[in-house]
Amino acid sequence: MTEALAPETPLHLSVTCPDVETAKLLGRRALSARLVACANVLPGVSSLYWWQGTLCEDAEVLLSFKTLERHRTALAALIAQGHPYELPAITWIPVAMSDDLVAWITAETEG
Repeated sequence: MTEALAPETPLHLSVTCPDVETAKLLGRRALSARLVACANVLPGVSSLYWWQGTLCEDAEVLLSFKTLERHRTALAALIAQGHPYELPAITWIPVAMSDDLVAWITAETEG
């Protein structure tokens, strides 16, 4: 269940990717669409998870975005459309940030 957030609420939205190339491609698409102000690509993630009754362990890349709640739905759709996984693990959390950082995110995503 998703709690309603104000449109101007800053978020960190993240998704795991199979490799750096996929993460960078999705990051560039989100930046080009002005849905995010920043995309961070963090390789070296070791993921352990259940998938269809099997315990899996894979090397993955974490892709993290700085954005606002007003862009979350469109950003999640962009990721889902271009992601190779059947079920991309798209997660988000509201975060506390300085007013200057929120202003930067707002300005860069309104361009």
